[in-house]
Amino acid sequence: MTALRPERESDTSYGQQSYGVSGAFEDWSGGGYGASSRQEPYPPGPGARPQSGVRHPGQYASYEPVPDERYLPPVDEETVALRIPDPSAEGGDPTAGSAASSGARQDGSAPGGRAARRKAAKRRHGRHGGAADSPAAAQEGSDSDSGSPVRSPLSRVEARRQARARKPGPAVVVSRAIGEVFITTGVLMLLFVTYQLWWTNVRAHAQAGQETSSLQNDWASGKRSPGAFEPGQGFAILHIPKLDVVVPIAEGTSSKGVLDRGMVGHYAEGALKTAMPGDKTGNFGLAGHRNTHGEPFRYINKLAPGDPIVVETQDEYFVYKMASILPVTPPSNTSVLNPVPTGSGFTEPGRYITLTTCTPEFTSKYRMIVWGKMVEERPRSKGKPDALVS
Repeated sequence: MTALRPERESDTSYGQQSYGVSGAFEDWSGGGYGASSRQEPYPPGPGARPQSGVRHPGQYASYEPVPDERYLPPVDEETVALRIPDPSAEGGDPTAGSAASSGARQDGSAPGGRAARRKAAKRRHGRHGGAADSPAAAQEGSDSDSGSPVRSPLSRVEARRQARARKPGPAVVVSRAIGEVFITTGVLMLLFVTYQLWWTNVRAHAQAGQETSSLQNDWASGKRSPGAFEPGQGFAILHIPKLDVVVPIAEGTSSKGVLDRGMVGHYAEGALKTAMPGDKTGNFGLAGHRNTHGEPFRYINKLAPGDPIVVETQDEYFVYKMASILPVTPPSNTSVLNPVPTGSGFTEPGRYITLTTCTPEFTSKYRMIVWGKMVEERPRSKGKPDALVS
């Protein structure tokens, strides 16, 4: 041994041939620098366990020793069960145990911590302890990979039974049908109310405005001449300054031909025929809607005695002043249109005007009557009367 020391110290190759360490630096994966062929000049003493990275005198490479069972901590059955899963208990390939154990830590514990290992043991125990024998588990299992429930296919009889159970009964069908009828009826009523209260006014105002412009243009150009008028033909314009009403007057009181078009109708048919404004005596009777279709007479109840009512014709202006009002009267009371109207307070023949409309609002049960007496007749050549100018 003494003859080898000077040669080892002077050899720059670290005595690869002298000490039998040939290939010690070539194999890096065998757990040491040629541990299988290298001879230790200074072997460790009894019971010594060299550590990785620590050199002993005369040792040129470190190695990882194989753990000795004498130095491992004591274990029991529970620790072993938690440490290495039983491949046969999983029902899979028996060779899977080696693959599972290879992924375990060196100290024998499974990755994931003690809580994860206990959960794995409980799942295995529950799987083989009879939990899967319940009726619910027979119909519904679980996917081992994703954990989502997996339902077994139903039989044809069971599928039909479930389909019948999901089908609504007769009471449900009837209640749904009644509900749909009510909803449809409500929608239709809403549309009808919208049509009556809004659209009829829009359309009637447009038609009445067009008729007023046509009258004024014809008067200016001389296309129309005074005389008899056809039913539905416009011949005058009614002004109520207090109510901001300017509406054409047409012959007759037809609903479709006159009143529904936003115009005011002149009573000129049969027993209800009344005088014209140019007559020396008589009662000029007019009718108009209070609601819908332009509603020109909606606010005539707000007129007070002395408020002007003007009728404009091709040649003249006829100015009346409101005299009295009859708030409610039956539709059959036609005496309000007499030459000397009943209930007006007039006692002798004169030149009167009568405005009639339905009341209460949005009904046609009764009639409201407003009377006026002529106070001025003014030719158009002299300009507008003061009632229209002011």
